[in-house]
Amino acid sequence: MAGASAGPGSEIVIEAERVRKTFVQRRRIAGQRLRRERIDVHAVRDVSFTVRAGEIIGYLGPNGAGKSTTIKMLIGVLTPSAGRLRVAGLDPAHQRIALARRIGVVFGQRSTLWWDLPLRDSFELVRHLYRVPPGQFRANLARFVEMLDLGPFLDTPVRQLSLGQRMRGDLTAAFLHDPSIVYLDEPTIGLDVVSKAAVRAFLAEKNREQATTIMLTTHDTADIEQLCQRVLVIDHGRLGFDGDLATLRERLGGERTLVVDLAAPMPPLTVATPGAHVIRVDGPRQWLAFPARASAAPLVAEIAARYPLVDLAIREPPIEDVITRLYTTGPEPRPAAEPAAN
Repeated sequence: MAGASAGPGSEIVIEAERVRKTFVQRRRIAGQRLRRERIDVHAVRDVSFTVRAGEIIGYLGPNGAGKSTTIKMLIGVLTPSAGRLRVAGLDPAHQRIALARRIGVVFGQRSTLWWDLPLRDSFELVRHLYRVPPGQFRANLARFVEMLDLGPFLDTPVRQLSLGQRMRGDLTAAFLHDPSIVYLDEPTIGLDVVSKAAVRAFLAEKNREQATTIMLTTHDTADIEQLCQRVLVIDHGRLGFDGDLATLRERLGGERTLVVDLAAPMPPLTVATPGAHVIRVDGPRQWLAFPARASAAPLVAEIAARYPLVDLAIREPPIEDVITRLYTTGPEPRPAAEPAAN
């Protein structure tokens, strides 16, 4: 993957154990002007996971699933209603200032920069806030200006920057103090193709060079496929999946596609491989669908033995289809508790 580093280390830097977050709302009772009833909204329910140093984690889920609430608990903005959280060995809610020096945060829809100041001055304020040594600050800023092409608008007030320029500025601000952990909430939302590519390349390089642990929430499936070594999927506050993309695709089934290039146009191929069938024909090229959990080898061998084959390729099911299927099927059921021993 583009974002792969030398590999995650053995150190656990984020630990969540049966974490919950419940918000209390008051709603007026129909027909009664003064009385209101209490409603508990369970934003996060018994979420448990660990993240090792150097991992890039995709934290996925539909709107309202609990992603941003989890991130806010991890950075100490919100306090869990129950459960245990540790980030870099610290309790985020009670050691927030100490933790702030170890982490970076980017919220795609809210800038951390100073709106009326030139971008360069915003970076200077970040340096003072995090007490970054001058030499380290100059070296990092020069490197980020080169990587993210910030030079042409360093002296432009933040309010005059385009969305893509501002996002590159926010990323720079988040990484200036060399954090060991960075949280990104929709970092490519609304960006054009060029800006997205720049953001992904920057994140991949920081992970590769410094083993920075990155946890990002995103609806952009290209972010997931190009950056993430592992994905967590949350829906209705519960964690439904924790693993790599290949496992997610395999677990949820669906179909893969075998694209076959023949020596000459032919009618739709007839194959005996269970579950395989032609879904499209375009001249000498034909597309055959087969179950995602099945091996492609029998189908390939059959076509090679029976037809004049020139080339072939296997296409995995689109990741957006896989994730949508997980959202609609819901989280995996928890295993039943074993009976206590007599």
